[in-house]
Amino acid sequence: MSRAGWERMGEGRVSDFEIFRVRRHLSRSPRTGETHPFTIVETTDWVNVIALTPSDEVVLIRQYRHGSDSVTLEIPGGVVDPGEEPSIAAVRELREETGFAGSDPVFLGSVHPNPALLTNRCHTYLVRDCERVAEPSPDASEDIEALLLPCAEIPAAIGDGRISHALVICAFWWLREWSRDGKERDPSIRF
Repeated sequence: MSRAGWERMGEGRVSDFEIFRVRRHLSRSPRTGETHPFTIVETTDWVNVIALTPSDEVVLIRQYRHGSDSVTLEIPGGVVDPGEEPSIAAVRELREETGFAGSDPVFLGSVHPNPALLTNRCHTYLVRDCERVAEPSPDASEDIEALLLPCAEIPAAIGDGRISHALVICAFWWLREWSRDGKERDPSIRF
């Protein structure tokens, strides 16, 4: 049962906002039999990139975010373009936002950012041995400052709220788990 018993009664597009589309549908509850409206935000997948320098520093970006009306400290990331592989998007976003490049990206994991409302996934990659190879070339709507923070300081930055973006915190969780598990894991990454 793909919808866990929920019967879709009808749907329609409500609005198209270029980076996402909003649609509504009616579904009947398998438990009560009642019909309820649901609003869904259709958007493309996103990527996050944890970029580490040879000196074990994390490449971060500081930028103003209109949704929270605040300046945030995040890792590079962005939208996966139509037809683009997430790993390619990760390398592209890292270079565009910071001017850094490094080793081939290593997939750490992916999550549904908010499965109650959003249709997409956020994929997290690790890129090691990063060095600045070019000037950043952010999108016209971005005003980004790249900076470096020792990897060991990440927990404090999360704990004191300097890093508060949920998907960035999730990315560091993926990194922590990746560095603890055997296989191709990297025990030198500590935080």
